This record gives sequence, C-alpha cells and structure tokens, in this order.
Amino acid sequence: MKKVIETVDLLNYENNLYSSGINYIAGVDEVGRGPLVGPVVAAAVILPKGYKLEGLTDSKKLSEKKRNTFYDILMKDAIAIGVGIKSNKIIDEVNIYEATKLAMKDAINNLSVKPEHVLIDAMPLELDIPTTSIIKGDALSESIAAASVIAKVTRDRMMYELDKEYPEYGFAKHKGYPTKEHINNVKQYGLLDNYRFTFKPISVLINDGDFSERQIRKTHI
Repeated sequence: MKKVIETVDLLNYENNLYSSGINYIAGVDEVGRGPLVGPVVAAAVILPKGYKLEGLTDSKKLSEKKRNTFYDILMKDAIAIGVGIKSNKIIDEVNIYEATKLAMKDAINNLSVKPEHVLIDAMPLELDIPTTSIIKGDALSESIAAASVIAKVTRDRMMYELDKEYPEYGFAKHKGYPTKEHINNVKQYGLLDNYRFTFKPISVLINDGDFSERQIRKTHI
C-alpha cells in the first residue's frame, strides 16, 4: 500500500488575497522569544506575486545550510524586506510578548514598500493595514516562511558575533537558548549585560545572590 503524503500549498493565503485585487502582501514572523540572551528579531517580507521558492518552509524545519541559501535568494528576489530588533533591555522592560509585537511593527515599518495586507505568524497586531493572524503560519504561508528564514538567519548571525567575543559561553551552538550546558557556562563565567534578567533561571540566579551588579560583564556587541 502506497503511503499518501499530504502537501500544503504555501500560496493558498496569498492567492486568495491576490484574487481580491491585493498585490503587496507582507509575511511577518519572529525568532528569539525563548533564549536567555540577546534580542528578539522580527522580519517582514513582500514577495513577487505568485513567487514560489521550492523547499521553503518554517525555518526551524530547515538545516542551517539551507536557511543560509534561502536567505541569500530571498534577499535578492524579494520586493521588500524589513527587520525589527528589540534588545534584551526592552524585553526586560515591557516583557517578551510586547517586545515581539514592537519588533514586528518595526519590521513592517522598515519595508521600502507599504503592504496592502499583512500575514502574521500567530501574533495579533493592531495596524492601520488589514491583517490575518495564522497559527503555525510559517508552515502554511510562503510569505511568512520567508520572514521566518530572514529573522532566524539575522538573529543567528548576531549570536555568532557574540560567540567570537565570548566563546566560553557557546553561543554559536545553543544560540542563547536555555540548554544545560548554557546554564552551567553562566554559573562558571558569570552574566553578560545582554542577558534577559527577568527570564528564569537568570532571574533566580540574580535573586539568590549568585551575581551582583559588579559581576555582570559589559559586552561590546
């Protein structure tokens, strides 16, 4: 018996909008809500009408090599790309949910072409442009998948730069996420000032007196 493999047409949402007379559709996604260090990064991407990049899907399902390949292609082929970045300090001030929304709005505002409709991965946004929030949109929409790749590669490259400066923390490997190795490295080498101090277990380590302000190292990145 042959196995039936279900495929998803990632242009369904876009095609429905195109058929209603809309030409410029922005897909929006973010990366970096879960890490203990660094910013949350959002991207907005407007693709040419009917554009299809074979193999493009949620960036988390792609190899790093494939993400980088798609990143280069999208940077060349997209009508417009905008990126929004909110630092760990903003995240600590307003919380990660609000910081993510701010990053997404910045990404949209940084587009060189104003979209007529915005497709967003899960997050509801209040904009002066019509929006559609799609659960797991990065696996259901070509535009959102494109945005997920741009956001992921952008943030990962920031982590690689941080790793060059502070290789003992292993940022190139874990990208700031709370792995056991990462937590052990923090305990051994101390905190950097681009950690998210309101995130557990960082907040717990601070409250327990493991680190004083003088023990928080200033970063150059």
